Amino acid sequence: MRGKKSAKSLLLLEDVVNLGKKGELVSAKPGFVRNYLLPQKKATIADKRTMRMQARLRAERAEQAKRDEKEAREFATKIKSETFVTHVRTDKEGHLYGSVSVADILNILKEAGLRGLERRNVILPKPIKTVGTFEVRLRLKEDVPASFRLKVIGEGNIETVRVYEAPKVEAQPETGGEETTSEGQEEAKGTEDVPDGPGENVEQ
Repeated sequence: MRGKKSAKSLLLLEDVVNLGKKGELVSAKPGFVRNYLLPQKKATIADKRTMRMQARLRAERAEQAKRDEKEAREFATKIKSETFVTHVRTDKEGHLYGSVSVADILNILKEAGLRGLERRNVILPKPIKTVGTFEVRLRLKEDVPASFRLKVIGEGNIETVRVYEAPKVEAQPETGGEETTSEGQEEAKGTEDVPDGPGENVEQ
């Protein structure tokens, strides 16, 4: 019985999400290596020749990390004071027709001129399905945390007061006069419960 062929070590030429950082030695599934890492020049087979590159790659990675962290912290400081607004269709109770997803958030930031973010940078446990103001968290390069406020405004008339109208009662013929019954008539207060969104709803 033939034994399993051991995976070859790879030297990463660039950072690869969920695999490793530039200059590190890693291993990966053959298909991923053959179809992605090697053709895209993300990695090279580790041997005596390529291993001489490791020290240089690690030094370059360390310098890049410093720049990335500095930029990420500046970005986090800038975005912390921002409140972005998006308009969505809602019913009268403030429930969205659909939801605000990670893709929507990336588009909102892109339209505001904040580019370079990917889906993995947005931490959103579940889509936003109600109106309100939410804190959206981000994870930037070098794992720098950031957050901003997203105000979801409904296009539906969510402030309409709902009034309960009791059925009309016809006049009783034996009394000979017009008489209506108001028993049971009342106005609903119109309070509407809006369920919490996926993040902290900081302002309704």
